[in-house]
Amino acid sequence: RKVEEENDKKYSRKDIPGPLQGSGQDMVSILQLVQNLMHGEEEEETSQSYRLQNVGEQGHMALLGHSLAAYISVLDRERLRKLTTRILSDTTLWLCRLFRYENGSAYYHEDDREGLLKICRLVIHTRYEDYPVEGFNVLCSKQPVIYISSAARTGLGQALCNQLGLPLSCMCRVPCNTMFGSQHQMDVALLDRVIKDDVESGKLPLLLVANAGTPGAGHTDKLGRLKELCEQHSMWLHVEGVNLATLALGYVSSSVLAATKCDSMTLTLGSWLGLPAVPAVTLYRHEDPSLSLAAGLTSSQPVEKLRALPLWLSLQYLGHDGIVERIKHASQLSQRLLENLKNLDFIKTSVEDELSSPVVVFKFFQEYSKRDQTSHAAQASTIQHPIISNERHVYDTFNQWLGEQLAQLVPASGVDVVELEDEGTCVRFSPLMTSAVLGTEIQDIDQLVDCLKMKIPVLTSTLQLREEFEQEVRRTVGLLYIEDLDWPGLGVVRYNYHSDEKNDDKQEKELEKINTELLKKLNELESDLTFSLGPEFGGQKNCVYIGMVTEDLDVSELVETIAATGREIEENSRLLENMTEVVRKGIQEAQLQLQKANEERLLEEGLLRQIPVVGSVLNWFSPFQASSKGRTFNLTAGSLESTESMYVSKAQGTGTTPPPTPTSSLAKQRLPGQKAFKRSLRSSDGFSETSSISHCDDLEKMDQRPPAPSPSHEQGPLETEKAEEQEVAQAQTDTEDVHRDKSPPDGTKVEEQASQR
Repeated sequence: RKVEEENDKKYSRKDIPGPLQGSGQDMVSILQLVQNLMHGEEEEETSQSYRLQNVGEQGHMALLGHSLAAYISVLDRERLRKLTTRILSDTTLWLCRLFRYENGSAYYHEDDREGLLKICRLVIHTRYEDYPVEGFNVLCSKQPVIYISSAARTGLGQALCNQLGLPLSCMCRVPCNTMFGSQHQMDVALLDRVIKDDVESGKLPLLLVANAGTPGAGHTDKLGRLKELCEQHSMWLHVEGVNLATLALGYVSSSVLAATKCDSMTLTLGSWLGLPAVPAVTLYRHEDPSLSLAAGLTSSQPVEKLRALPLWLSLQYLGHDGIVERIKHASQLSQRLLENLKNLDFIKTSVEDELSSPVVVFKFFQEYSKRDQTSHAAQASTIQHPIISNERHVYDTFNQWLGEQLAQLVPASGVDVVELEDEGTCVRFSPLMTSAVLGTEIQDIDQLVDCLKMKIPVLTSTLQLREEFEQEVRRTVGLLYIEDLDWPGLGVVRYNYHSDEKNDDKQEKELEKINTELLKKLNELESDLTFSLGPEFGGQKNCVYIGMVTEDLDVSELVETIAATGREIEENSRLLENMTEVVRKGIQEAQLQLQKANEERLLEEGLLRQIPVVGSVLNWFSPFQASSKGRTFNLTAGSLESTESMYVSKAQGTGTTPPPTPTSSLAKQRLPGQKAFKRSLRSSDGFSETSSISHCDDLEKMDQRPPAPSPSHEQGPLETEKAEEQEVAQAQTDTEDVHRDKSPPDGTKVEEQASQR
C-alpha cells in the first residue's frame, strides 16, 4: 500500500489545466489574475475614463448584498428560513408601496425577460386546468395566442415562443396607430377586431404585452382601454417600460398611472437607480399560490429568496427621498434638453408629452422652401418612390453620423442612435436608463446642446453642396461619381482610368493604384476636408470618400484639383511604363554596340596582342592607343548617343541655364494661413483691384505715346523700312520711360541701362 501511495504521488495527469495542477494557488495571485482580466495589461498606459459605471456608496451596498448572500446561505436551515422570509417580504412590500401596486407579489430575476416568461406559464396553468396532466395536448385543442405590440423589443415574441415550446403562430404582432394618436401606440380598435377573429377561429386569447414607454421612442400605450379590452376577453395584461419609474414620483400622468391596474409589470431598478448587479422585479397579482409555485414565480428553496438581498440593502440606504430624487433628476434632464431643442433650427423632436416626457427623440431634418417643394413635387410625380426613399436614406445616414458624434464628444450624456419605423434613424436621450449609471448632470446637457449647435451648420452645408458636387463631377472628364447613400459626407468620386489593355485584372490593379495615390496626394494638401477609402465594410472599392464640409467650400476648385491630380498621376504612370520599355530596348542596343566595339577592338589590336604573355611584351615595346568611345542614354529620345559632344561642351564651358520649374495652373493664390478649397471673396476683390489699377497706369502711358504713322499700300520698300524703324525706336523710347519710372532715382543705373540698350 505504501508503494501504491508513492506511485500515486509521482503520477500526474497531463490533461489537467495549468492553474489546477499542484496543490493550488494563494489568494494574492488569484486576485491579481482577476485584476488583470478586469482592467487588462495596459492599465497604466490607458486612462480610466472608459470605466463609465458610476459606482457610489449605494452601488457598494448592492455589491455587498451578493457577498452577504453567500455568507447567509451557510446558516442553519431554520435561521436561514426566517431571515430570507423577512428579506423577501420587506422588499416586496417596499416596492409595491413605492410604485403604487397594492396587494402584489414579487418575482426577482436576472434576465428582464424571465419575469414575462414566468407570467406566461402562470396564465397557461390558469386558463388550461388540465395542462399539468395533459401537457401540450391541451394546447393543440385550443391554440393560445399572445399579443405583442409592433413597437416592442426586437425578438421578444420569438424568445417567448422558444422558451414556452409554442409555435410562432401563437404570437400576434399588433400594429400601431396610423391615422389618429401616436404612431408608437398600439391600435386598440384593430386589436379588438383581431381578438374577435381569433375567438371565432377557435383560438384562446391568452396574454397582452403593453408598453409604458416603448423601447424606441418612449411612448405609452392606452393602458386604460387595453385593460377594459382584456377584462372583456378574460386576458392577462402585462406592462413593461421605462416610464414605470415615474410611478414613484408625486405627480404621475394618467396614462402611466393606469399601469397600476394591470395584472403584472416588470421593473428594472438597476438602470433607474444606478445600482449594479441588482435583479429585475416582476410584480403580479394572483390568488392561487400553488399555480405560482408551478409556474416558477415562487420557490420553496430559501437560497432562491436571497436574490432580493442586494435590493433590500440598497433601498434602505437610498430611502424614499433618494429614490424619488434620482428619478426626478432624470426627468429634469430630459426637460432641459427638450427646451433647448425647441430653439434650434433643422431639429425635429418626437416626444409623447412635452411637459413630462422621460425620453427625448430628435433628428436632423432640413425643411424645403416653397420653391424646392414645387420642384421636388414635379420630380416626384415622375419617379416618386426613388426620390423619397433616397432622401430618407440620406437623412438616416446623416442622423447616424450625428448620433455617433454626439456620443463620442459627450459620453456622459448617454445618447444613442435608434431606428424607428416612421421617423427613421433618430438620436435618443433616455436619462432614466443612463443618467444614474453615467452620472449625467445639467452641464452635460448644455455641452450636448453646444456640440449639436456646432454640428448643424456642417450638416446643412454638406446636404446643400452634395448636389452641386455631383453635377461638377459628372461634368468633369475623367471622374466618375459613385452614389453611396450610406456615406455621411459630401460624396464619393472615382478617377476613371482609361486603358487599351484587355486584361481586366491589370486594369483593376492600375485603377486601385491611381486612386490610392490620388487619396494620398489629397491628404497631403492643407485643407479641412477628410479624404478616406470609405467604411471598412460595405463601401465601394477604388474610390475617394469625402467627409463633411462647411459652407465656404469651393466645390469647383475641389473637383478640378481631384481631376488634375488624377491626370498627373496617370501621366506619370504611363511615362514610367514607357520609360521602362525604352530603357529595356536601350540596354539591348547598348549590349549590341558593346559587342560590336569589342570585335572592332580585336581587329585593330591583332591576334598576337590577345595572347597573355606575348601580348604584354608586345604592348610594352609597341603600345597600342585605343580610342575609347563613351555612350549616353537619352531618356527623352530613347536612343544611345556619343559622349563626344558632352565632353566638348564641358571643355568649352558653355553651360545652359536649366528651365524654370513649371507650376500648376490650378494653384490658387491664397492669403497667408488660408487653407485649400476655401472661397475667399476678400482675396479676389483685392486681386481685381490691383490688376485694374496697374491696367489703368498702362493705359495712361499708352495714351501719352504719339501715334505711329500707318504705312499705306502706295509706299515703296524704302519707305516701309523707315516706318518700321520709327516704330521700333518709339517702342524703345516707351520702354526706357517705363524703366525710368519704375527704377529708383539713381543716375548710374539709368546710364547702365541706356548703354545696355
